[in-house]
Amino acid sequence: MEPINLIETFLDFKDQKNIDRVTMMSVLEDVFRSVLKREYGSDENFAVIINIDKGDFEIWRNRKVVDDSKALITEGDDKFDPNREITLSDALKIDADFAVGDEVTDEVKMRDFQRRTILTLRQSLASRITELEKDHVYNKYRDKIGDIVTGEVYQLWGSRREILVLDDEGNELVLPKEQQIPTDKFRKGDTIRAIVFKVELRNNNPLIILSRTSPVFLHKLLELEVPEIFDGLITVKKVVRQPGERAKIAVESYDERVDPVGACVGMKGSRIHGIVRELRNENIDVVNFSSNTQLYIQRALNPAKIHSMKIDEETKHVDVFLKPEEVSMAIGKGGLNIKLAGQLTGYNIDVYRQNAQIDDEDVKLDDFSQANREVYNDYIDDWVIDRLKAIGCDYAKDVLKMKRDELLRRSDLEEETVDNILKILKSEFDKDKLD
Repeated sequence: MEPINLIETFLDFKDQKNIDRVTMMSVLEDVFRSVLKREYGSDENFAVIINIDKGDFEIWRNRKVVDDSKALITEGDDKFDPNREITLSDALKIDADFAVGDEVTDEVKMRDFQRRTILTLRQSLASRITELEKDHVYNKYRDKIGDIVTGEVYQLWGSRREILVLDDEGNELVLPKEQQIPTDKFRKGDTIRAIVFKVELRNNNPLIILSRTSPVFLHKLLELEVPEIFDGLITVKKVVRQPGERAKIAVESYDERVDPVGACVGMKGSRIHGIVRELRNENIDVVNFSSNTQLYIQRALNPAKIHSMKIDEETKHVDVFLKPEEVSMAIGKGGLNIKLAGQLTGYNIDVYRQNAQIDDEDVKLDDFSQANREVYNDYIDDWVIDRLKAIGCDYAKDVLKMKRDELLRRSDLEEETVDNILKILKSEFDKDKLD
């Protein structure tokens, strides 16, 4: 059996996985020595010489020449050890100049091993290949967490919407459903970009999880498109997003000559457009960061124009007052604009209409919550109140002034729920009249 047949797999692995020469030499020697220990009881008097470049190896054994009579001793401390000793008559067959006490070095050929030993050697080599491959993949991607990687879609599981991606080395990466943008659509063979989100070991196998929904993915895309960010002239302070729908980015410049928002957007949106396409037409708002809380919140709620605001630093809560026509812009579709603005600034934001005259008889919707109306039979669920506030109805009369059909359309509540709300609110003012 030719030596090259045993290690050619290792050579292929070395070329594909870029395993360094020292590691390859060490692994091969360890595998051969383990087999020598099993075959001869010890490997101390063996020399293993491996030539990675040529794809071959040699095993040499050192033995002491003893008198032929010692071969007859089979018991006791002085018994003959054929692994460490060789009789003079056998040594003379190798070289006529040998004498008792000399060291004989002869090569151990693979044909000298039993078939079972050869099989064990092959299995050991294959096992170490697998271990090296797992370690290589795990260590490689553990250092790449948060970095963008590009791969090819290899397989899609329809029921789970999970995607198997292969990198340029053929390593398997996984993009789970929850880490995909809702509007993502890929086919086998498509090129895909994502960040390395998590690297873990499952049953001693490396599992590389990718993400396209993480804010870090948007941050890294900005670094690729905006040289000023990569060079450190502009810092991305925070990124928040609703994948596939909307994102807000706060940026700051350390150079007064550089406009951070303009640099990120680019001439006629040239820089941001590529990112928007990658994120499936996700709307991206880039705002200038400010340590002035009021100014920062105002920028975060763009495009709405704020009339005034009341900030509570202890509770991180802010009441924002706007003209009636600005409320819907501040809240955004489905309340997304105000939600992301709150995440970006770190404040819980409530939006109110700025009225010229305040109706003293009006009642806040929060007063109709279960917690505030334990003594009453009727109350409105908190999630329903949040839905009403999301369309700009903070007070009872705001709801009552709205037509039923409009309320149904804008709140997306069921008819039964809307009718119950109107009944509770009307009864509150009817009760006040009776009082």
